[in-house]
Amino acid sequence: MEATKYRAGDWVVVRSKEEILATLDRDGRLDDMPFMPEMFAYCGKRMRVHRRAHKACDTIKGMSSRRLPESVLLTGVRCDGSAHGGCEAQCSVFWKTAWLRPADAPHDGLPSASDGCTEADLMRATQFEEGGEIRYRCQATDFPRYTTPLRTRELDQYVEDYVSGNVTLKEMILTASYFLFKAFGRPAYATEGNWYRRFYDWFQRLWGGVHYPRRPGSAPKGQREPIETLNLQPGELVRVKPHAEILKTLNHDGMNRGLFFDAEMVPYCGGVYRVRARVDKFVNEKTGRLIRLKTPAVILEDVWCRGRYSAFRAFCPRAIFAWWREAWLERAPDAAREDFESSLGAREILKPRAGEPLV
Repeated sequence: MEATKYRAGDWVVVRSKEEILATLDRDGRLDDMPFMPEMFAYCGKRMRVHRRAHKACDTIKGMSSRRLPESVLLTGVRCDGSAHGGCEAQCSVFWKTAWLRPADAPHDGLPSASDGCTEADLMRATQFEEGGEIRYRCQATDFPRYTTPLRTRELDQYVEDYVSGNVTLKEMILTASYFLFKAFGRPAYATEGNWYRRFYDWFQRLWGGVHYPRRPGSAPKGQREPIETLNLQPGELVRVKPHAEILKTLNHDGMNRGLFFDAEMVPYCGGVYRVRARVDKFVNEKTGRLIRLKTPAVILEDVWCRGRYSAFRAFCPRAIFAWWREAWLERAPDAAREDFESSLGAREILKPRAGEPLV
């Protein structure tokens, strides 16, 4: 197996700490991509490739995609923020293929470098001081440094999305139908009844998709968007409210007290999931500042952006967790809880039953 050709599902072994340090410069980087101290916990472990990270969305310089050379994402690997002020965003971690080896290949062993990076160098590189304030550096804050621009019309990216195993044919068809609808139907944002919209919703239902996801919020103008305090804790089961109910908590721009409800979250409406964590603080990738949320949010297991409804980040493999207001959730009722617990656990999601409305 060529390291640059890892596909989703391939097994790899993360190289040892010493081998990885030997690949880094004194700032803890390889090809400008930082290796973060949180990643040491996976050294020597056998892991599965989640996606080939040949591209990813840019959340710093404006919504777009950028190319990454020789990189992958590993299943279940998230940054725990321990070296970055306790950031709770739990971002996916990019791995250069030089830091991995195929699990079924003999250990080749990388040469050591006497003047390479040390653990102290790595820790030093995670933060800096500006204006008397500690700021942080990580793969998210430095994303533009180790990537290059990628235009939507560069079609080779979509070929690689498919051949790498990142995206199934069904996912490509459903997403393509959305962008074709946007291009030719040109739906008005608030229009509900035109035949373009009805045809799109019908076509999506045939394939098990969801209704047109971009709709304006309906919270009363001039009033603060409603909040709800459930004090949800990790491990609890919740059900995401129907999209129509969530729209009542959003202003016309789709926000609830500054937190945006993205179209990528709509497919999860009506599903049952387990709370993964609460989010009270995170590193702002644009400034490096550690920010505290005025109203805490929660993240749910296996609930992340899949890049299906955003032209400039279509099929992004980055799998950024969606952040949920508690007003968009409810504790799972007993029947849903029993169904969830009795499932095989392959996917922690319950779709609406056949014949139930999508909203």
